Amino acid sequence: MKAPTLSSWFGRGEVAAPADIESAALRSDRFRLEREGDWRRLEDIVKRMERGGLRRVGDDELLALPTLYRTAASSLSVARETSLDAATLRYLESLVQRAWFQVYGPRKGFFGWLREFLMGGWSRAVREIWLDICVALFVMVAGTIVGWLLVEQDRDWYYRLVPTQFTDSRVPGATREQLMETLAVEDSASGLSSFAAYLFSNNAGVAILAFALGFAFGVPSLLLLVYNLAVLGAMFWLFAGQGLGWEFAAWLSVHGTTELFAILLAGAAGMHIGRSMAFPGEKSVLEAAAISGRRGAMVMVGVVLMMVVAAMLEAFPRQLVGGVDSRLMIGGGMLVFWLAYFFLYRPQRVGDER
Repeated sequence: MKAPTLSSWFGRGEVAAPADIESAALRSDRFRLEREGDWRRLEDIVKRMERGGLRRVGDDELLALPTLYRTAASSLSVARETSLDAATLRYLESLVQRAWFQVYGPRKGFFGWLREFLMGGWSRAVREIWLDICVALFVMVAGTIVGWLLVEQDRDWYYRLVPTQFTDSRVPGATREQLMETLAVEDSASGLSSFAAYLFSNNAGVAILAFALGFAFGVPSLLLLVYNLAVLGAMFWLFAGQGLGWEFAAWLSVHGTTELFAILLAGAAGMHIGRSMAFPGEKSVLEAAAISGRRGAMVMVGVVLMMVVAAMLEAFPRQLVGGVDSRLMIGGGMLVFWLAYFFLYRPQRVGDER
């Protein structure tokens, strides 16, 4: 093995003696032989992790990885200080760099994260907040009933609940024909893309607000869900009063099964954070909030995706597809898809397989 000329061997232009070079080479060989087993083991583990992630590494090897990395890093430090042979130095520098990335570097890129998110991470986070979803669902159903009962007793409640952009001809006293016109299909998709952008902005804002208000122990999130579903109950009362209950349900279901599901998840994620802060258990309030916050953030990333889908369904299929049966088929199909994805699709976690 060839050894470099050391700076310490140069005096005033003097060249190192052959005996000194031979001694340095022997020290380098001894140093390498004493530690080469650990280096080779580390290299084997790193190589398998680079090829297939954690699935190719056993538990004992995973536990040994940090120790082997520190051993290699220490060897590199000694090699640099004692100026061992260049080949060993280059090998250790490459090995330590690759091992550092596996020990401390990011586990995956964006596409790897997206794949894990869609292939189990999102649905798993939703299942983990099942109790909050049940509470939010109960509140939403109650809000719909409350909205119906309020406008049935006093029509003035309709104008207090329903936003002005929905009170063009959809008001108490409107004829059946006027209400049917609001459920009719459009002649073309012209201009619907901007409508989709508006709907996405509005609906995503409601969902994000329901999530953000969860820090106040979830109470504002519950109130927001009650209000938004009271609006729906009021409009159901209006259309059902003219015998258009099924037509309105079909018209709404095209995008509503996705949109309302997303709002349900957003409100549940907000309540999950508030509930964990109110009842942290054995954890501190900050620790409980951090854990539930990460879980809620995972759910909210998916909620935004659902809102994009809902806006596209609301702007195009709902406006262009006519017929109660066709609309119910689209809305029901989307509901079945989301239920199956969240509660039936249960892939193994990445790294659980061997």
